Amino acid sequence: MELAVKTLAGKAAGNITVDDAIFGIDDIREDILQRTVRWQLARRQAGTHKTKSRSEVNRTTKKYIRQKGSGGARHGSRNAPIFVGGGIAHGPRVRSHAHDLPKKIRKMALAHALSAKAKGQAILVIDEAVLASAKTKELAGQFAGLGIENALIISGTAVDDNFAKAARNIPNIDVLPVAGLNVYDILRRKTLVITKEAAEGIQARFDGSKEA
Repeated sequence: MELAVKTLAGKAAGNITVDDAIFGIDDIREDILQRTVRWQLARRQAGTHKTKSRSEVNRTTKKYIRQKGSGGARHGSRNAPIFVGGGIAHGPRVRSHAHDLPKKIRKMALAHALSAKAKGQAILVIDEAVLASAKTKELAGQFAGLGIENALIISGTAVDDNFAKAARNIPNIDVLPVAGLNVYDILRRKTLVITKEAAEGIQARFDGSKEA
C-alpha cells in the first residue's frame, strides 16, 4: 500500500510504501480492539479506592441499647453497616485492576487499529514533525491547512521539543514518540498523523528488530 507524504506546509513530499499486513487488513476485529482497550485502561487504574469495614471504624464498643424491652432489634455495636457512621459492607479495597493479555493479541490489535484508520482514510503521513520555534499559532495554522482538528501525531524515536511545546496548547492534539504508539490513543482521535520515520519504526516494531 502506498501513502502520500505531505509537509507541514501542505506540499507534496512523495510517497511511502507500507505493509498491507499492518495497514491493509480488510476484516477489522472489533472484539480484539475492545479487549486491548479494556486491558490498557485497567492497567491505568490506580486501584487506591477503599472504604472502612466495621472493624476499622472508630466508634464506641459500649452496648448502646438494652437487650430487651426497647421494641426494636437487639444491637451491641454502632460499627455495624446498617448505622450511619458505621462500616461499609463489601466496599472497594486497594487492589490492582490489571489483567493479562497475550502479546499476540496486543500486536494483532495494533495492526487492526492502524488498518481501521487507513480503511477510513484517516491516516496522514508527513515528512517530519519539526519546528524552528515553539509557536502555537504557527503550528495551529499549519494544522488547519492540513485539515487536522482532532489527531494523534506519532513522531520518530524522539519528539521535537519545539513541536511538542507548540502542540500541547492545541485542543484535541496528542503527540507521542513511535515507542508510545498504542491502540487506545489511536482510536480516541479522529486522525492518525505519522512521520516517515514513525512509519519505519512501526514496521521495525512488527518485524521485531532491535531498532523498534
